Amino acid sequence: MSEFTPKSICILGRQPALGLAELESLYGAEHIKTLPGAALMDIPAEEINFKRLGGTLKVARLLNILPGGSWRSAYDYLADSIPKHLQHMPAGTFTLGISVYGMDVKPKKLSADLLSLKKIIKASGRSVRIVPNKELALNSAQVLHNKLTHRGAWELLLVRSGGQTYLAQTLFVQDIEAYAGRDQARPKRDARVGMLPPKLGQILINLAAPEKSSPKRSDGKRRPIRILDPFCGTGVILQEALLVGYHVIGTDIDPRMVDYAKANIRWLFRKYPTLATQVVIEVADATAHQWPRFSCVVSEVYLGRPLKSLPEPAALKAIVSDVNTITKKFLQNLAPQLKKGQTVALAVPAWKSQNGFMHLPLLDNLTPLGYTRRSFVHAKNDELVYFREGQIVARELLILEKADR
Repeated sequence: MSEFTPKSICILGRQPALGLAELESLYGAEHIKTLPGAALMDIPAEEINFKRLGGTLKVARLLNILPGGSWRSAYDYLADSIPKHLQHMPAGTFTLGISVYGMDVKPKKLSADLLSLKKIIKASGRSVRIVPNKELALNSAQVLHNKLTHRGAWELLLVRSGGQTYLAQTLFVQDIEAYAGRDQARPKRDARVGMLPPKLGQILINLAAPEKSSPKRSDGKRRPIRILDPFCGTGVILQEALLVGYHVIGTDIDPRMVDYAKANIRWLFRKYPTLATQVVIEVADATAHQWPRFSCVVSEVYLGRPLKSLPEPAALKAIVSDVNTITKKFLQNLAPQLKKGQTVALAVPAWKSQNGFMHLPLLDNLTPLGYTRRSFVHAKNDELVYFREGQIVARELLILEKADR
């Protein structure tokens, strides 16, 4: 095995395990080394398809590995090296932002030292503007607003791991406005059936590894990738798959949801008129329907009724049983329609209780249903749960493959 040589850093989202599993699915476990809240990659930052990633906030080019893990030693290095590098940059005001991860320094101290750094840079004859830190790390909105990935500006990342610090320059940052536009601006939304975030839709698609699931034809070329969503709801997963360039099949038992999904996809094509993909959306019962050919399955199953508070044990047991029955019937119906190598990526409900998460009972009996659950090197399966503080119903990510029999 060749030696791992880091070339880039990915800053992961609020739940790092989701981003790690996504990167592993797309690029392979051997190309990743984990850091607290981040991932080192031996792939150049420019070669990472950042727009496709839902679980990564920033992708940065690795510049150096500094000995020591203190802010003071990192600051001294920056004060010495930045003025030297600026000599090779075009004239004009230089904009600088610094994000610190894992270092023992207070935001107030960081801000004071950045003002000192500004004086050092100005003394070298260069006009400079420092982006103020509200926290140790700049958020995506600050990076975007201050155009820190544009020419004449830098966001430098300092990521501490053990006794060393990784210094990197951000090349890509998550476009929060684009996500909001693909979510809140859609004409048809319904909170009662749950609103799958577009980021999570992206992650699910990537965990399904569609390119690996699509077989090659006799001439050696790969078939067009077609994503099947049997519980399509308002069409978030269909939308995200179309934006990647995949064909889609969406079905739902509720005619109103099918109408919503069709309206949202029509809106998407008006917003992105260059999309050239095939779309099929129709009413169908996922527990009994026979679908046309597909490459892989990506879906958020029925989550049960919305909950604002944890119900009494008997009521919760009934909800769990209802969802488990529907999901089990769906998987039983789907299994004979799968071919070897095809993947099923599902968001299934998990209920937050005082003793942790309550999971679907069927997760302990997948083999009799004809499935094996995929495991990841850099993320544990019990970490693949998407939830927000205060939520009762979380989404557990389940990656299945057809079991060998």
